[in-house]
Amino acid sequence: MEKDFYKFILPEVITEYFDITSVQELGEIKTKKVHLEIFLEEKKILPPGFEVSQYESKGFSSSSRIQDFPIRGKGVYLNIKRRRWRNKQSKQQITKDLSIVSEGSKISKEFADFLKEFNRIPRRYRK
Repeated sequence: MEKDFYKFILPEVITEYFDITSVQELGEIKTKKVHLEIFLEEKKILPPGFEVSQYESKGFSSSSRIQDFPIRGKGVYLNIKRRRWRNKQSKQQITKDLSIVSEGSKISKEFADFLKEFNRIPRRYRK
């Protein structure tokens, strides 16, 4: 049930292509600088257009840490491990082409879109 809950707070691409391995609340409770770290691993699903019989999973690349929408005043960071695939004959490696991170930043694409839209609202209307 807990994993179903995350479908409501995480970007759709995350819940579709990744498994949540753990969620940790980290930081200093005394200073109220607490944030959530959500650890994710890409599901073992070969990218479209490639033959399962020709490719094998070769583990994960190093994890990427991106910032997502805050929840109840706590920062949220996604630690994402992307799966690597290797062609059994040519040894060429591939990964899925997923748009998770906003180009030129370390924040999720959805969070970046939100911030851009929020910036268009005149300051006098923000609370």
